[in-house]
Amino acid sequence: MEFIDYYKTLGIPKTATESEIKSAYRKLARKYHPDVNPGNKEAEAKFKELNEANEVLSNAENRKKYDKYGKDWKHGEEYEKARAQQSQQQQQYSSRQSGYGGFGGQDYSDFFESMFGGGGSSFNQGHGSRFKGQDFNAELHLDLKDVYTTQSQILDVNGEKIRLTIPSGVENGQTIKIKGKGAPGANGGPAGDLYIRFNVNNHTDFKREGSTLYQNVDLNLYTSVLGGEINVKTFDGKVKLKVPPGTKNGTKVKLKGKGFPVYKKDGEFGDMIITYQIQIPTNLSEKEIELFKELQKISTNEH
Repeated sequence: MEFIDYYKTLGIPKTATESEIKSAYRKLARKYHPDVNPGNKEAEAKFKELNEANEVLSNAENRKKYDKYGKDWKHGEEYEKARAQQSQQQQQYSSRQSGYGGFGGQDYSDFFESMFGGGGSSFNQGHGSRFKGQDFNAELHLDLKDVYTTQSQILDVNGEKIRLTIPSGVENGQTIKIKGKGAPGANGGPAGDLYIRFNVNNHTDFKREGSTLYQNVDLNLYTSVLGGEINVKTFDGKVKLKVPPGTKNGTKVKLKGKGFPVYKKDGEFGDMIITYQIQIPTNLSEKEIELFKELQKISTNEH
């Protein structure tokens, strides 16, 4: 997560035109696109860098700030505002100088320096203002099975090892902030923060919504009509369920506490909702066909 030179990322000079920026981005984006490099983490990281560089350099205003302030370009407006405020206050003190005769020549300069932490020349170079460091953003890829239990991981952030505890029940797309683990601040300002976004991939048969899990369960026609017992897979094993006679297609059953862990609530689990999908038998034998015909006759006569 070192500071990235966007021009170097796109392989273009600082004098590149807008069309040259677009051309370089498109060429490299095609090369490193995730669809072209499935499962390649390095290509995925490179593709993200390219997008970031393009977003900054293809925007005239952002590019101007980036060229002027470098890694602190996001704080450019804060700097300009502070600079304008100092200029206004300097004018106010200058006008008071003639009215009160208190601060003349070098004495005024010393007073102003004590008030603002440096003379006009040092402030113009950006040394008189404290700015928060740039925030870092990272994406952590996990499997749904990984976040069923609390786990720890060690991340390498700008050469620093950070131990991260990932609570069970973390949501896909959820972002957490680790304070002070971004870039160092400028002129004694606070360090930026580290934002980690979780990308939780689901390769299971379950659909997840928060702490609730959903699952479709196949039920053969005979069991749905006559009733019986079936084994149903849960996230951490199997349970045996009784199926009442005459169970209809689409019937939903709630398995309390068999869902996913509730985020940051140890020992609490959501529910699992299963939906029965009645399976119509196919490839019937002659005997089975005869029996179904008999049932059809009986049903017709009764109605």
